[in-house]
Amino acid sequence: MDTPQPNTLMPRVAKTYSAPLRAWHWLNMLVITGSLATVIINATITDDRANSTLIKTELQRSGAIITDDQARQAAHALGDSVWGIHIYFGYALTILLIARLVLEWFQLADQKLIRKVKTAYHQYKTVKEQRQRSRHEFAVKTLYAAFYLLLIIMAITGLFLAFEDALAAYRSIRHSVKEVHGFCMYLIIAFVIVHIAGVVIAEKTDSKGIVSDMINGGN
Repeated sequence: MDTPQPNTLMPRVAKTYSAPLRAWHWLNMLVITGSLATVIINATITDDRANSTLIKTELQRSGAIITDDQARQAAHALGDSVWGIHIYFGYALTILLIARLVLEWFQLADQKLIRKVKTAYHQYKTVKEQRQRSRHEFAVKTLYAAFYLLLIIMAITGLFLAFEDALAAYRSIRHSVKEVHGFCMYLIIAFVIVHIAGVVIAEKTDSKGIVSDMINGGN
């Protein structure tokens, strides 16, 4: 009697997170971290007031003659160099955002964010069992959708500020655009904090391995 041969053509199990999505997630994390870091540096280490005083004091010790205005200009130049790096991070964020929108189009149906939001909402409305878990799932997916909307606003307002010379006709709204850009930055910081806290809580409760899944894809 012939011995059954093992099936070597087992169907592949779809990953919870596709490789492109995982790569996007970690690259986006690095870009957002770098962007926020430049903001923090300019608000602290390269602050104009503190640095102008430091520059003037150190140059006077070496025998140079420098006015307050010259010291402020030198300090401002340091801040501008950091903002230049911030702008490059902004370009990278815009490219990643466009890539994410393209990726959403080509993702498997059950991995599309919009599909996940709709599914979570449907389960919350129709499934009576585990209503609290369904509510939580829907809230999480909605929060992610809001995060992507924030990224879009950040990218648009950031590009406006980066190319304000070319958009001189709209210079009157520059202050408002800058305010929106800054406000969205605080919201993104809040999202990052909530996201990290949520991941830590999930790892300690009923979603162990969630970080590992974002690295190896999960099943």
